[in-house]
Amino acid sequence: MNRTILRLTARAVLGGKRVWLLVALAAVLVAIAVLTRLLAPADETSAVSLLRGVAFATFLPLLGLIVGTGVIGPEIDDGSIVHLLAKPLSRHTIVRSKLAVALLAILAFAVVPTVAAALILGASARTVAAFGVGALCAGAVYGALFLLLSILTRHAVVVGLVYALVWESLVGNLVPGARNLSVQQWAQSVTGSIAPQGLVPASVGVGLAWTLIAGVFVAATWYAGSRLRVLVLASGD
Repeated sequence: MNRTILRLTARAVLGGKRVWLLVALAAVLVAIAVLTRLLAPADETSAVSLLRGVAFATFLPLLGLIVGTGVIGPEIDDGSIVHLLAKPLSRHTIVRSKLAVALLAILAFAVVPTVAAALILGASARTVAAFGVGALCAGAVYGALFLLLSILTRHAVVVGLVYALVWESLVGNLVPGARNLSVQQWAQSVTGSIAPQGLVPASVGVGLAWTLIAGVFVAATWYAGSRLRVLVLASGD
């Protein structure tokens, strides 16, 4: 990884309006947890249902989209990526550096609020840890996928929104055959393997879930670096 890219990317993602959007999303999740706890007694089953339905199905995909596209998308859109690509740096190093910033942002604005919401809702320590690990897994995959999407198309935000709101929130939950292709379902499987038995239902085997999480993350990261080489040639032309 490259320290200069890390610093500049962090400044771009955490500066301006984007950081306030991240803070707002995190605050909404925590606020929903607080309101739920005030209006109803602590119940671990209810806590799991809310975290699955709000955090995993909606919050994590949207935050992953904002962060994943934000670390490189704006530079591609305004053409400033050409200056970075002109440097004698490996394209994979550029991608890994930007993805590292995305993962740190996901940890701060997605994983921590998910854990906080679980604590507020009265979940046990084991369940809180399970949702923390599940959120980190889902966030990492979303970050890598949406970073790749930003390199593949200039309409990454639109495509990402359709994916997050239609596939992850609806199709991945309602269509049995599609669950094996849902990041949300993979994360739930990981969460269920750590939480008390039977508390978090899973539609994907835990072994398959871990394989898909690791495989998609590595493949998306590698392919993003490879596609960045093509972007260099296109810019040079």
